[in-house]
Amino acid sequence: MTTENFSLAGRRVYVAGHRGMAGSAICRRLEREGCTLLTATRAELDLRRQAETEAWMRANRPEAVFVASATVGGIIANSTRPAEFLYDNLAIEANIVNAAREVGVAKLLFLGASCMYPREAAQPVAEDALLTGLVEPTNEWYALAKIAGLKLCQAYRRQYGCDFITVVPNNLFGLNDRFDPTHGHVVAAMIMKFHTAKTEGREAVELWGTGSPLREFLYSEDMADACVFLMRTYSGEAPVNVGSGIEITIRQLAETIARTVGYEGRLAFDASKPDGIPRKLLDCTRIHDLGWRSSTSLEAGMAEAYRWYLDNVVSAA
Repeated sequence: MTTENFSLAGRRVYVAGHRGMAGSAICRRLEREGCTLLTATRAELDLRRQAETEAWMRANRPEAVFVASATVGGIIANSTRPAEFLYDNLAIEANIVNAAREVGVAKLLFLGASCMYPREAAQPVAEDALLTGLVEPTNEWYALAKIAGLKLCQAYRRQYGCDFITVVPNNLFGLNDRFDPTHGHVVAAMIMKFHTAKTEGREAVELWGTGSPLREFLYSEDMADACVFLMRTYSGEAPVNVGSGIEITIRQLAETIARTVGYEGRLAFDASKPDGIPRKLLDCTRIHDLGWRSSTSLEAGMAEAYRWYLDNVVSAA
């Protein structure tokens, strides 16, 4: 289902999670929409607290909301902090969604995650694969919370007529990513590894697995553009996948990052370490049919991400 045009111009628009990679990208994209941008730091508003969330929403009266706030992390974080991953994310999404209904928000976009889909789903993964199988165990707590958020938006649409939609991006990378070799996303972790290896003159960079798994990566600015596009044009209960449509092996990804960073040493893959899912590609037919496609190549996005890392992480060290 599409809407003719939900214009954001002149509206008060709240981006929850504006300091994260996804939220900050959405904020940058909204600068071109002529809207009044509303944000709140965690010190100003703890979205896990229902009373705080409701009071802030009543005081600020947003007309549109992007829910990009979440407790996130890698495999280690998911396995060692399961209660936080489940409780924090359930609380954040429940508090925002309910408060949005109470103050009469005209439209809300909830940012899901591709780990919501079953581990054994047919590739490429279509939106209707949701809940047809078990999720990847290493992401279980985060995935379950995200599924609940999607279902909450659907429930509020059915019961209260709220125009709440869900977007499901694939593996993100870009500006303001978490550059942490243990807890960061794979692209950010590799950028950090290769940069360190280059500056220290290392002959090789060790990487987990065989390098053969296929993955799809989406530049954060393209994700933000898709979210604004869908906020303006889509109004449906079904989630909408967003991806680049281009998949590469982990080895090819590593080679691309090495070229971007200027590292000329050897890639040492440790086949004794797990590879993870052999393939993870989203079926983006729905958003393509609506008229949107990603426009940033992996190489161009990687160059921007590395430049941001140098300017904001390395220079600040």
